[in-house]
Amino acid sequence: MENKPNLRSSLKAYGYLLPALLVIIVFTIYPLIKLFMTSFYLDYNFITGEVSQYGFDNFVYLFNDPLFMKAMKNTFMYVLFVVPLSVIISLFIAVLLNSNIKFKKTFQTIFFLPYVTSIVAIGIVWSWMFHSSYGLINYFLGWFGIEAVQWLNDPSKAMWALIIFAIWKSLAFNIIIFLAGLQNIDKQYYDAAQIDSTPKWRVFTKITVPLVSPMIAYTSIMGLISSFKVYTEVYALFPNSGGGGTAGPANSAITMVYYIYDKFYGSWNFGVASAAALVLFLIILLFTGIQLYISKKKVHY
Repeated sequence: MENKPNLRSSLKAYGYLLPALLVIIVFTIYPLIKLFMTSFYLDYNFITGEVSQYGFDNFVYLFNDPLFMKAMKNTFMYVLFVVPLSVIISLFIAVLLNSNIKFKKTFQTIFFLPYVTSIVAIGIVWSWMFHSSYGLINYFLGWFGIEAVQWLNDPSKAMWALIIFAIWKSLAFNIIIFLAGLQNIDKQYYDAAQIDSTPKWRVFTKITVPLVSPMIAYTSIMGLISSFKVYTEVYALFPNSGGGGTAGPANSAITMVYYIYDKFYGSWNFGVASAAALVLFLIILLFTGIQLYISKKKVHY
């Protein structure tokens, strides 16, 4: 017999939920409300908190600012390449690691190391690897007769360097998620496919991929959100670009979060920074909603 909820049990449940709810209200809901309000501030005194004028001028300024449009373009380009490629490569590596290969545990540890390593430290290493004169990547390209690429100094190459770095960095987390999913697949599916002499590629597309589709959806959504919020990777890869710490040469690798940070802490333009953050929030909300809708249709639970 089920116990019907009463006042005492309901209050007890709310008591358990209250600490988490307070954290969400203080650190998520209130900042979102404050962000929305600040995006309409035109004359704002940060010291006294006084607002003399409201309006839509911050949004008009944003969409007429070439630097913001470049930041938005770069962010979408970053998401378009990093999210799908990191998921595909991670799944491929996870399948290999899940097979009967020698030193499997060693390889799993090696692939997991980037996840527990400081992004700034990794960025320093990748800055050396991308170096135009003595970088490791140009050294290998030289084996094939390819001239040295100015990865970090050429505005047309900076975003590609950032994308390559970001894909590599995101592999560790995705591989762990996919390995957990692969190890939970019942072997009877593969045994049945082996009895029927099913080709490996068909086993992968018809058994493995559908059964790890929840992990694919999860890593895609998390990757999408984190990619739209990319900042640390830019700062780590271009710490002294252009002599002034800009986001790549001539701000060629600037992203939306980098733009927001620069407007807020660099220019102290709180209204424009808040308007840009609100635009970014709405973009992430839209694309996350689309992904969740597609996941309900395509994911096999």
